[in-house]
Amino acid sequence: MPHPKPTRSPSKSSLSVGARSPRSYWWSIAIGLLLIPINCYWITYIELVQYSAQPTIVSLIFTVVFNVLVLIGLNRILKRFLPRLALSQGELLVIYVMLSVASATAGHSMMEILVSTLGHAFWFATPENDWKDLFWRYIPRWLAVADKDVLSGYYEGDSTLYTKQHLLGWLTPVMSWFGFLFAMLFVMVCITLIVRKPWTEDEKLAYPIIQLPARMTSEGFFTNRLMWIAFGLTVAFDTINGLHHIFPAIPSVFEKEYRFRFTEKPFSAMGWLRLGIYPFVLGIGFLIPLDLLFSSWFFFWIWKMQQITGSVMGIEGTGYPYINYQGFGAYMGIFLIAVWRGRKYLQNLSKTKVNSTPTRDEPMSHRAIVLALIAGIAFLIFFCLKAGMSLWAILVFFGLYFAFSTAVSRMRAELGSPMHDLHYTGPERVMVAAVGTRQLGPNNLSMFSFFWFFTRTFDSHPMPHQLEGFKLASTSGIRSRFMLFAILAALFVGILSQFWALISIPYRLGAVHEMSHVPLIYGAEPWRQLQNWLAHPLDPDYWALGFTGIGLLFSLFLMLMRMKFFWFPFHPAAYAAVCGSWAVNYIWFTLLVAWGLKLMLLKYGGRNAHQKAMPFFLGLILGQFTVGSLWTILGMLFNIPTYGIWP
Repeated sequence: MPHPKPTRSPSKSSLSVGARSPRSYWWSIAIGLLLIPINCYWITYIELVQYSAQPTIVSLIFTVVFNVLVLIGLNRILKRFLPRLALSQGELLVIYVMLSVASATAGHSMMEILVSTLGHAFWFATPENDWKDLFWRYIPRWLAVADKDVLSGYYEGDSTLYTKQHLLGWLTPVMSWFGFLFAMLFVMVCITLIVRKPWTEDEKLAYPIIQLPARMTSEGFFTNRLMWIAFGLTVAFDTINGLHHIFPAIPSVFEKEYRFRFTEKPFSAMGWLRLGIYPFVLGIGFLIPLDLLFSSWFFFWIWKMQQITGSVMGIEGTGYPYINYQGFGAYMGIFLIAVWRGRKYLQNLSKTKVNSTPTRDEPMSHRAIVLALIAGIAFLIFFCLKAGMSLWAILVFFGLYFAFSTAVSRMRAELGSPMHDLHYTGPERVMVAAVGTRQLGPNNLSMFSFFWFFTRTFDSHPMPHQLEGFKLASTSGIRSRFMLFAILAALFVGILSQFWALISIPYRLGAVHEMSHVPLIYGAEPWRQLQNWLAHPLDPDYWALGFTGIGLLFSLFLMLMRMKFFWFPFHPAAYAAVCGSWAVNYIWFTLLVAWGLKLMLLKYGGRNAHQKAMPFFLGLILGQFTVGSLWTILGMLFNIPTYGIWP
């Protein structure tokens, strides 16, 4: 799959009008840090108050793309009147990366769930659920908000965060979780620095997701007629659909999805089938390599065939085909494949061959990366031990989690899936399936409830954005050391900004009123699960564990076949992305259309036609992201529900 060609860092003598010396890139960091709190507030309002579009569950976050688009527009004005202040492509990409990593950390399946869990176990404890006697004693008070005087304003609204009692009530839990989150994300950065070079330079993975930001910040993108045709079509369609959402008398152009289901067995076991029509998914799908694109919709139907088989065999409703556990196993298989492919690099990293001083294209020396990784893991272990967890449970949990995170990043770099979600099958669920709840004990299970915010679905995962940031640095001449600093600064400010947004807005609106969906539903999930675990202990589930192994072995088999037979069309990354994915139910049809269009274009027009068509599909993404962003802004300004480009 073609991707932007690497460019050399410009020398001082070769700087063109509007370009900058490396020292001036600090200006881009300042702009990024200024935009992060604004973007965090915007995301919080979209996903919690409006509950529309859900930008952070998509690999390419539309609020970030819109921010960069606005900057590009302002930049054109600066180039005309104040060229010395104009931003270069590298500076725009630094801002894009900073907003991306901060948004993913802030998003729908990360911090939004974390804040909603901090006071839930205390505010919603009743004599009926018996939470007080069941697990209050296992919750460290420095990790939660237990004071109901502090929580009343958060849940009921018509109050403010900015009182001494409220600020002090949240201070300790917020700072504790800030330290945990930053350490966990720092470990991800260290792993990213380790895998960056072999994946980018040796294996030359495609990185499809970065195509749009790389091209829209380059010269000539906005002069392409095909791009503007696609942009105009999506803007027109979603403008009409948005007006229909507000004024039903105006007819819509098309529905985002068409649903149908079979009523007779065994086909009824498939549940609802959705034919989703999403132009931005069509655009992203066109960027995906053809074999991976084929595998993405093919394995969706393999999943459905497994459900039909279960109905025929009479085991429908027993958990079969344990598709989520297959997915977790498949991700573990991708991790093992990545480790095996990079074994020589990892061997050098673990021996005396590691360099003590960084080269020009390395942000840190190998030795410094390893020491930083050890320090980050040590902090996480200390944090969890202080919270009451067992050492063995900490090591197994985070071993599985960081292996999964590495696999998700690998899949994004290779496949570029528009979404990647694996619902309700994080490391804690696999550990419960392996040893049961009694062996884990209440202290470990209670901390697993807190960890629900980053193990619930994995769609808003920061690590792939970090990896893509370093790839963009290498293709645009940005020093990787500078990008490292930009990412760490964005994470630091992003975590604090999102805590502010997630706590201050509910004090004004009320978490049980206008913001009820995430705080009440997602905030309740881990504590109800803990209630069930403690009240009704579970034995090991060997069927679930067995299907996890099947997923792992099948992904290894797929990779072996691809190594032996170059024509083999099925890819383990697509198998992992599909298994247990809520999003694939909506996007499989659009991916099928993208595969058909790309296949015909390559077959009858060749790579030249493919390259010429690329701006059209990028225009589909940019157009829908632009009008989708504008609808959410109008919703915020007029406090009305508006059209969302995503369910």
